[in-house]
Amino acid sequence: MAAGVSQTKPVVVTGGCRTPFLRSGGAFSDLMSYDLGRMAVAGLLHKTRLAPEAVDLLVMGTVVSDPATTNLGREVALGAGLPRPVPAYTVTMACVSSLQSFVSCLQAINAGQAEVAIAAGAELLSDVPIRLRRPVRKRLVAAQKAKGLLGYLGLLKGLGVRDLLPELPAIAEFSTGEVMGENCERLVKRLGIGRAEQDEYALMSHQRAAKATAQGRLAGQIAPAYVPPFQEPISEDDGFRGDSTLEKLARLKPAFDRKLGTVTAGNSSFLTDGAGAMLLMSREAAEQMGSEPLAQVRAVSVAALDPLEELLLGPALTVPRVLAAAGLELEQVGVIELHEAFAGQVLAVLKLLNDPEFCRQRLGLEEPVGAVDLQRLNAWGGSLSVGHPFGATGARLIMNCCQRMQQEQARYGLVAACAAGAVGIGLVLEAAS
Repeated sequence: MAAGVSQTKPVVVTGGCRTPFLRSGGAFSDLMSYDLGRMAVAGLLHKTRLAPEAVDLLVMGTVVSDPATTNLGREVALGAGLPRPVPAYTVTMACVSSLQSFVSCLQAINAGQAEVAIAAGAELLSDVPIRLRRPVRKRLVAAQKAKGLLGYLGLLKGLGVRDLLPELPAIAEFSTGEVMGENCERLVKRLGIGRAEQDEYALMSHQRAAKATAQGRLAGQIAPAYVPPFQEPISEDDGFRGDSTLEKLARLKPAFDRKLGTVTAGNSSFLTDGAGAMLLMSREAAEQMGSEPLAQVRAVSVAALDPLEELLLGPALTVPRVLAAAGLELEQVGVIELHEAFAGQVLAVLKLLNDPEFCRQRLGLEEPVGAVDLQRLNAWGGSLSVGHPFGATGARLIMNCCQRMQQEQARYGLVAACAAGAVGIGLVLEAAS
């Protein structure tokens, strides 16, 4: 099924800011998602020169929650200097979490509950919470009522060595038990997408990110991060590999199907730390405050699909539906930003959008949506190369879309992403002038 957001008043994007996206296990390892989120929101306020008291709402997207900051949005709002009365909450929707925070802010403005809102997202995958196993957890709870040495020793009865091992966060789909990479393997085999195609797309993504960075195109959206011991600020993403080649990618072994697989570490997104924040306003508020809009929100589509066979195909549904809601055809869109969970996933979506049978049977369309022009798609790199901090990728996609629309003088921009749980979100943005 799919859902949209009814527009009752014009809503514009007036700013965006993010931290550098860094490979997990690197310079952000000793921080918290809270630190990254605070950097992004504080950077947004500084960049836009927005008075903190002008903000009516903050919504923060995240996936792997730290027990110390269960309402990450509220902690970030306080830490970034927003007034205490400003409401702030946290949403989680897997890889589209910050797109959902954007939609939540849009809904609040449309409902008259806010005029100025910050949609943010943060993820720190360098330090995920690791639990003790259930038998140990149960005994720790029971230990609060234990009395004397014999009481405590009695709690050890029945425990095995395996029970003492840590329990890592699950990476499989709860509903199917399948890892996302395994699902991508089945998808590309079903659609006949080969290893060479996937490696070629991944290489293109890395080369585009390296070029965009060298040209300074991404610098305007990145707030330099100062990390202890505060020697030099970090001002660039570190995940892209500009020196990668098809030969290097071809030497990598399959990651999920060891014998017949084509999905590798080289054509998959990598674990990333980072945060981002977007500033939304009603058009009326933007005019009153003298804020120059980057783009106006034209349409939104949210879809839920079959977790087993359509896990990675969210954009295949949200793209045609959000285009229809905006009254547009694909060829009218000048800028497209699509989340790259895997190269194979992107290629699958592109193939299905131009497949007459899929569009007729699954979407009820008489004609295919059309072929996506690769020159319009992810021109500055994507999640494969820039990185994919789960809770913040949506913010980066919107930032890129807005900036590219301005630089390329495009009237319309499209943002779409898939997410675990088989959900997807699509947005159409329109030039504000």
